[in-house]
Amino acid sequence: MRLVIIRCGKKKVWSGNPDVGPQKGKDTCTGGYFTTNKWFAKSRGCDWMILSAKYGFMAPDFPIPENYNVTFTKPATHPISTPRLTEQVEELGLGRYDEVTVLGGVEYVKRIREAYRGTGARIEAPFAGYSNAVQEHMVNYVLQEDLTPQGEMKTTVPRRK
Repeated sequence: MRLVIIRCGKKKVWSGNPDVGPQKGKDTCTGGYFTTNKWFAKSRGCDWMILSAKYGFMAPDFPIPENYNVTFTKPATHPISTPRLTEQVEELGLGRYDEVTVLGGVEYVKRIREAYRGTGARIEAPFAGYSNAVQEHMVNYVLQEDLTPQGEMKTTVPRRK
């Protein structure tokens, strides 16, 4: 079984409408990077989740009460700890997945690899190491070029020039 995990984005629905109230995780982030990755995850025909530096692993319907700005790259924002992420893998049954595809930056990939240590899951991060803009472009490329049957994933991506 495959799981796709996408990182939460900085731009959130409250930026344009601070009075909108609580939102589901899948509707919280509104930037192009998150939207493209969400489209990719949904197109795979498998389960998907969001990794928030504040809340950890979130199902798409996870309720977010209000705006926040927490990131793994800035410890002063008090991101969720790796031991807590490891606990969530157990509590949420995320260790049942054989393959986990991570869409996000190096810090997110690192945290997920550590949280999944010992589960036997194969973690792949085909776009890590590139800027968000390049990752978004690469994901769009795969979505446009991927003609494999639903549920399979093409992990070959264009190389840097």
